[in-house]
Amino acid sequence: MSIQAINVRNQFRGKIHSITEDDVLSALDIETPSGIVSSVITTRSVRDLGLVVGSEVVALVKATEVSLAKL
Repeated sequence: MSIQAINVRNQFRGKIHSITEDDVLSALDIETPSGIVSSVITTRSVRDLGLVVGSEVVALVKATEVSLAKL
């Protein structure tokens, strides 16, 4: 499947800046031209995709809700 075939409009190209692995979940920071995008995915997915620091990726963001709180 190509990226064009995915119905996600918010796409951020970047490189993996850091990976923090746990037994089940991993936190990834992706450095993009606009700043850092953070993601939590399964550690199994990190391994299956062969993701390492420096890997070029596309962060696909699709959300049905964004909540805000006044500070």
